[in-house]
Order: sequence, then structure tokens, then C-alpha cells
Amino acid sequence: MSSPKLTTDHAPAMGDIMTASGVAFGTSGARGLVVQMTDRVCYAYTAGFLQYLEQLGELPRVGRVAVAGDLRSSTERIMGACLQAIADRGFTPVHAGRVPTPALARYAFAERIPSLMVTGSHIPDDRNGIKFYRPTSEVLKSDEAGMKAQRVALPASFDAQDMLKAGARAAFPAVLPDVARSYVARYACAFGESVLRGARVGLYGHSAVGRDLCGEILLGLGAHVEKLGYSERFIPVDTEAIRPEDVRAAAEWARGGAYDAIVSTDGDSDRPLVSDERGKWLRGDIAALLTAKFLGATFVATPVSCNTAVERWRAFRHVERTRIGSPYVIEAMNRALGGDDRVVGYEANGGFLSATPLAVAGELPALPTRDAVIVLLAVLCFARREGRKISELVGDLPRRFTASDRLEDFPTELSQRHLRELTAGGVSAVHTMFPQLGPVQDLSSVDGLRITFESGEIVHLRASGNAPELRCYTEADREERAVQLNASALAVLRSWA
Repeated sequence: MSSPKLTTDHAPAMGDIMTASGVAFGTSGARGLVVQMTDRVCYAYTAGFLQYLEQLGELPRVGRVAVAGDLRSSTERIMGACLQAIADRGFTPVHAGRVPTPALARYAFAERIPSLMVTGSHIPDDRNGIKFYRPTSEVLKSDEAGMKAQRVALPASFDAQDMLKAGARAAFPAVLPDVARSYVARYACAFGESVLRGARVGLYGHSAVGRDLCGEILLGLGAHVEKLGYSERFIPVDTEAIRPEDVRAAAEWARGGAYDAIVSTDGDSDRPLVSDERGKWLRGDIAALLTAKFLGATFVATPVSCNTAVERWRAFRHVERTRIGSPYVIEAMNRALGGDDRVVGYEANGGFLSATPLAVAGELPALPTRDAVIVLLAVLCFARREGRKISELVGDLPRRFTASDRLEDFPTELSQRHLRELTAGGVSAVHTMFPQLGPVQDLSSVDGLRITFESGEIVHLRASGNAPELRCYTEADREERAVQLNASALAVLRSWA
């Protein structure tokens, strides 16, 4: 790749670039509309990240930086801008190809090199993002100020539309196959070759970047795998707000396939979807709860939005609640290190993180970023170890049920303003808004507004940190009540628009 001269004449502050472009930086990295994520903006984000790492002393002057991406239509172009920025600053770009986010992170952590994942995760194809990894961890909330403060020198290589000029866009390096291969080997070594022998698994591939690797891992562990629902068009599968068509499809596949489970992931394959034998999707926090138990965890970090069954089950020595977002879960896990705890974390979307090695058939090394495959394998293996169906494992858990959904295209500023007003109004404002739910027992503003009613029912409202969405999480003692509660709460929230 070419290395044009970088001058301080074109050195805007990252904070100004973020504001002007509309591409925000938050708990999931940079996210925005594809039309906003021009080559210039993506180049600047990458350069700012590398410069920040240089200041921290985490990136040697001659070093490697890995880049991977998902299957979105805009990903290849954005990867090109990121790779170009890496080369222009004198570093060696490593092209990891189209692989799951956790595969990239696992490789980069092992090599102690920074990495970037071009992905919008579950959001629609008209949006995308870049997720950043330091050599040994995700970029955390404490890193945001340092990123925003960077002034980045930009080359005169962009046209009037802020895209790299034809002569300035170099060819991609060859794909390094080690990233995908080592991810597959991680699970083969930990679980053993025959642990799923005889299992029948439906693999809902849609447009998930890890669909083929997931199938390869399952086959390698002995499962019979049938591909379902593969798509060449990007499908925004959100594991926290499962689409009605995916609910129907899984039930239909299960009726005709006699599967032990149907499994899938979101777009960048860091969040899992796993169904029971009837094709009923498990909530992410329930699947992750079973995973934590199967892996013998003693310390669990999980956001306030997750099902309270984790405390009621009494299966773990310690449970710590955090704000929503993997950086907060990681911070809680890091605080738990140093003792004899087996430390894990999980989110409502099912993404599972580990901060200490865990024992299966062999050792499963720590991976302190969201992973999907570990959840799919653990749930299947748990059921086989116990000689039970997945629905029976779920049935043994405390009877608490959650539901979640969101209002899309809801401006973040509007959500935050209304939530501030509702929080400031306290119990009386909440009762005015939700009079049918009875007296309020507790209000928590740890992340958004979480309302616990004396009935034990919970309504949690929160502005999404990475998309213009107002999210609603609900919890009740009956599944149908949790769903009904969510729908009624969202009906009330629509008045805020």
C-alpha cells in the first residue's frame, strides 16, 4: 500500500469529525449511516485509534494491525479505508477477511496486536460501524475521551465526496487464514471431537459472517448439521428483538427437521440465537445463564437488563450487575480477577465473555469479548450431559420471563430527554404514565430507567447506545405477561414521538 505524506494542515480533532459526520462513538465503537461513513471519516477514525494506542505505548513503531469485516454491502469499501489508514501510518495491515468478531479478537489478543472489525452487528444494511480492539481488550468507556481528543493528520487523497481517489486506494493484502483456523481449533481443543456425536442441529445462516465457521465447528464436534435460511442479502437479525418471521421460521423448521436445536448468530456472529427442540428461541440471557452453569462459573457479571433468574437460581457465588454494554461487563470481570473465581459475563443479547480459563473436556482459554459459538455449544452439551431436552433445562430455571423490543427511528436525543423528565418526576410521574401497573417498589437510573413494581413486574426503558432506537425490557412471572407488558409499555412510549 502506498504511504502519502501526512500533514498537520489537515489535522481535525476526532471530536469534531464525529459531530460533523454524525458517526457517533460509543460502547460498540463507531456507528452511523453508510452515507455518513465516508472513506475520509473511516480513515480518520482508524488513524485516531492508532495514534491513541501509540500514545499509550501499546503500538510499536513497526507493528501489525488486523482488520476483518462482516457481510454487509458497504463493508469491503470501509475495510479498504481502514487498511489504507494503517499502511499510511507505517504499520503492517493484516487482512483477516470476513470472519466473526470474536475470531478476530481471539487472534489479535493472542498476537498482542490491535484490531478493527468493520460491522454494524444487527442494525440494518444502510448502516455500518467499526469496532476497535486494543492488543489485549476491547476499547472501554475509559478510552472514549482519549479517542475523541486525537487530532489526526489526513492526506490529500480524498475526492469531493470524501472518498479515496482511484489512485489512492491500494489493493487489499492477501487474507490471513490463521484467524479463522485458530477460531475453529479453539472449540475443537476445548470440547473434544465427539461431544456432539448424534446431535441434529439446524443452522440458520441468513447473512451471518460466521455461518460457515459455525457449521464447521459443529461438524467437527460430531453433530449432524443442516443449513437453513442462507441469504445473499443482508438480514438484520437482532438477538434481543427477534423478528416475527424468524420466530415462525424456526417453529416450521423444527416441525419438519427433528432437531435437538436450531442455532444462529447476529450479523457479526458475536451474539447467539439458540432454540429448543421445538424451534422456540431462547432469550439470550437464559441461554447465557445455562452456559455459565455448564462451564462452572462462580462469578457472573451481567447488565441490569438481564433476567433476575440469575440471582434466584443461586447457582453462582457472586453476581454483579452493570450498566448495559460489554465494556461495563468487562470492567466488572476485571475487578473480580486475582482470586479463585471462574469469571464470566453475559448480556441480554446472549453475548458471552470469559475472563479466566474454563474447563470443558480440555481448557477453554479466556476470551473477554462477546462470543456466540460458546453459547451454542454449551447449551447443546449441557442438554446431552444431563440426558434431557433443552426445553427441560429451561423449565428447571426460576419462573422469570423477559421480553424486549424497541421503537425504531426514534432520535436518541428525544429518548434521553423524555427519560430524564420521567426520572426527575419520580414515582408520581411513573404512576401517571403506567397507572395500570400498580404501586412502584423501586426506581433505578443505573442505565436508563428501570421500574420495579410491587407486583414484581419490571419495565426498563433505555435509549440505544448505537442506533436511533428506544428500547424497552420487561420482566414478569409468566412469559405471556412479559410479552404483553412489553407491548403495552411500547404503546405508551409511542406518545413520546
